[in-house]
Formats: sequence, C-alpha cells, structure tokens
Amino acid sequence: MNKLFAGLLTGLVVLAAGAARAQDNYPNRPIKLIIAFPVGGLLDTVSRVVGEKMSTLLGQPMIIEARPGAGGTLATAAVAKAEPDGYTLMMLNDNHALNPSVFKNMPYDSVKDFAPIGFVGSAPLVLVANAKAVPAKTVKELVAYSQAAGTPVTYGSVGIGSASHLAGEMFATASGARMQHIPYRGGAPALNDLVAGHLQTQFMSAVIAQPHIQSGALRVLATAASTRLEILPDVPTTAEAGYPVEAAYWFGLVAPAGTPPAIIARLEKALAQTLAMPEVKKRLIDMGAIVSPLGPKPFGDYIQAEIKKWGDVIAQNKITFQ
Repeated sequence: MNKLFAGLLTGLVVLAAGAARAQDNYPNRPIKLIIAFPVGGLLDTVSRVVGEKMSTLLGQPMIIEARPGAGGTLATAAVAKAEPDGYTLMMLNDNHALNPSVFKNMPYDSVKDFAPIGFVGSAPLVLVANAKAVPAKTVKELVAYSQAAGTPVTYGSVGIGSASHLAGEMFATASGARMQHIPYRGGAPALNDLVAGHLQTQFMSAVIAQPHIQSGALRVLATAASTRLEILPDVPTTAEAGYPVEAAYWFGLVAPAGTPPAIIARLEKALAQTLAMPEVKKRLIDMGAIVSPLGPKPFGDYIQAEIKKWGDVIAQNKITFQ
C-alpha cells in the first residue's frame, strides 16, 4: 500500500512539474483569438491591431478566428468550453453584456466561465441622421421634429438587442422623441438604407459613419458618451445636448475560466504593453475608440456592471425579445 501511495504521489509531482514547465514556456505554439462577429467589422479590426503587436511580444502568432452566429453566443460558448491552457482566447465585445438579457437559455455563464485578461477600450456610438430625410441639425431639433411629424422618426440598428437598438430606446425615453425601431441583420444593410434615405437615423460607430458624414450624406448630431471623440471634436455629447445617453461598442480580452494565473499575468502584461504603444493607440483612436486599459479584476467588474446596466435598460423600457 505504501509503495502504491508513493507511486501515486510521485506521479502527481511529475504532473505538477510538467504543468509548471508548460506555464513557464508559455506560449510555445500559436494562439487562437476568437471573435463572435464577421471578418471586416470593427471587432475584427481592433482584434487584428491588438493581436499583431501581442504576437510580437509573445513570440507566437495570434490567429484571429471569426465564428459569427446567434448574437455571439456560439463562439462564446466554444471559448467557455475550451481547454484553459492559454491557447484559446476571445476578444469580447458589448454583446457579451447584452446577451444575458436577450437570450433565455444561455449555454454558458457570462461571468463564471471566463477569466478576464484586460479591457482594451470602447468606441462610443454617434447619432446620425440622413441629411436629406431629416431637416434637424441638432439633437433638440430632432426631438422637436419627431414630436411634430405625423409619424415617428425611424432609427435603424444592427439587430434586436444590440447596442445600437438599445441606444435608440434610451434616447427616446430620455428625450421624449417619437422613434420607431427598424432592426436589420447586420450593419451593412442598415447603413445602405440610411445613406439611401429609406431610414432616417441611427446610432452607429463613428468610424463607419465618418466617410458618409464627410460626403454630406449623413449629418452627425451627437456622441453617446461622457466625453467628445478625438476624431469628431466638434460634435457635442448627448449630455451636452441635454439628454445623457451612453452607449458604446467595447472590447476586452478573456480566457476560459481555470486558465492558470501565471498565463493570465503573461497575457495581461503583453496586452498592457501593446496598448501603451503610440502607434496602436493612434490606430484605435482613428477608429473612434477611447483606449482605457484595465487589468483582470477591474475588467471583470466592468463586465458585471455592463450586464446589470443593460439588464436595467431592457427592464425599464419593457423591451421584449422573441
């Protein structure tokens, strides 16, 4: 019996030593960085900017893998179930905080199944209007126009339960504007209809809106944030306009729960070094983002606060999902 116990103990010591060596040598092969939305969007672009520099610092490629579908829950569920060895990571976005209120039966726990690594930043949405379809040049003029018009002003979104949808709901509640939500399956069709004048307004990413603002097709009325954006310094915030509404696309890095602390620390350091690089900060700012790094604990607190915030918005506005 003593020999059997000694053998088991030796085996455990060997396994523990092997695990420690694996962590010390991390990473020694490519890392997958999963995103839950299609290639070419803002999430993909941010992930590539960050991933490229982290790859250099870590000495291994960081391969972006897009797995769109079901509001991001398919990809997120896959990451939650992945081996917690640091070789499968995810760049979360704001949908992660929205989904617990949108879907009744989630295939994962949005907090417990993930180990936060760090927050990258956020890209506040801007309220834009079709320049020909809407005469308003300010937010207050838009509110007055919506109240005087025979029909509500239409606003598009990238889908029911998205940040662009809920921003419109919050704005209507805060301002008393008469607004009608028109959901789309993605940003491209919504943008096409907005530019064509089939849709009147939308809360959307500043970097996506900017070329159409510059062409004169769209008029930007406000930024849904507490501070103005560097790429749109002359555009007031919704708070400055009298209706404080804050809504943004945000980005942050996580690993599956149970990932060893030493690996989390290695990744956190690489992410912090990446976000401190002037060229990275400039590229993100040029995308309409506000770079605001947070470590694992503050980022975890942020996720929980966002889940509560959007849950409250949905409850207060009596928004239902089918």
